[in-house]
Amino acid sequence: MSELDSGVAKASLAAAQQVLDAQLAAEGADAGRTGEDLFAVTSLLDSSVGLRRALTDPSRDPGAKADFVRRTFTGKISPAAVETLATLASARWTAGRDLSDSAERLAVVAVVTQAERSGHLDALEDELFRFSRTIAGTPALRDALADRTAPDANRATLVTRLLLGKASPETVQLVRRAAVAPRGVRAERLLEEWVEVVARRREQLVAHVVSAAPLTEAQRDRLASTLSRQYGRPIRINVDVDPHLVGGLRVSIGDDVIDGSISTRLDDARRRLAG
Repeated sequence: MSELDSGVAKASLAAAQQVLDAQLAAEGADAGRTGEDLFAVTSLLDSSVGLRRALTDPSRDPGAKADFVRRTFTGKISPAAVETLATLASARWTAGRDLSDSAERLAVVAVVTQAERSGHLDALEDELFRFSRTIAGTPALRDALADRTAPDANRATLVTRLLLGKASPETVQLVRRAAVAPRGVRAERLLEEWVEVVARRREQLVAHVVSAAPLTEAQRDRLASTLSRQYGRPIRINVDVDPHLVGGLRVSIGDDVIDGSISTRLDDARRRLAG
């Protein structure tokens, strides 16, 4: 799931998310199913160039494209998914990929909404981050999930076996999707992007902290408080331990990197001496 660079695409996504939020607020709306349906729509858009072009064709009337979606998909996917896709179809797009990326983003938002309703939001954020780190740090697992020659069912079964009963249903749903349909992105990277979606739902920024040793709860709280004051928003701390840092911390928040590790300072000193 790439970031949408175009202002037009971002505006179209924002409008569709407003519709999705309103649809999911209706009594009886199933956010989890809506997420699964929007993931299915994403796969369909990726595989069907004709459909993608039809829905992004700027020469076609936006209302006609929305009506086409309703005629085609009503009864096949949830009403919330239909209306969300109709809104996406009636919007403006500068690239067909932006439409697919937006459908995927909204699928994740729907699953996150389900987690919020189920009281699993904290667990979802933590579990997605932890499993992304597990993949990155386990070559055999990383290779198994990256193997496109293996049947999709094999990767789905692997994820289910690793997580079922150990993680929230929403975590299992999203990790299965990342394993089966990563759309050209490594599964661990995709999960990291989805952690950002969860954080935005909570109106928080995510700080990825790499420390030479585990942080105590008090240290995590102090760091979160300091970063929150600097950024003017709540900060969620996710910590990895890397003994190679020797000491200190490396903190990444979006594109910002704060590197106070001893290993970095030693490298800088070596460069100056060599210099």
